[in-house]
Amino acid sequence: MSQPPPKPPIRSADANSARIKRLRSLTYILDNAIAIPGTSYRVGIDPLLGLLPGGGDILGSALSGYIVLEAALLGLPREALVRMVLNIIFETLVGTVPVLGDFFDATWKANAKNMMLLEAHLASPRQSQRADWWFIILLLGGLMLFVIFIAAFSLFILNLLWQAITK
Repeated sequence: MSQPPPKPPIRSADANSARIKRLRSLTYILDNAIAIPGTSYRVGIDPLLGLLPGGGDILGSALSGYIVLEAALLGLPREALVRMVLNIIFETLVGTVPVLGDFFDATWKANAKNMMLLEAHLASPRQSQRADWWFIILLLGGLMLFVIFIAAFSLFILNLLWQAITK
């Protein structure tokens, strides 16, 4: 009984292209998956997640943070990673404004902007220094703490409104 030949090891370029394909798919789902009937405009599930008080913002930002983490693993420098996180923070902050925030979430598309930053870096022939692990941990940890604070603050405001209405 003969054994099958061993599989060749996955080359780094193959692993990177699979990772980039996965990130493109996630970005598409988050920012462009749903066509608005009668228009050429598309939205994703990210603004829909934002409609869920508190938890939706956390889930959407966690998925956006995953894109930043993968970008860091692909070797993006600190400056690009900070720009990516600032895109997410800006979207999250403006997204907390009732009604206006939901429209902003549908148009800002932080994940698509971040994917463009990633692809621009990968297409650039110049070499840059990748971010170290402590920086990545602090950056993503800070992002998650900010999002949790914003979600908690939003729930606090909703609770105050509810109490004012039901008195």
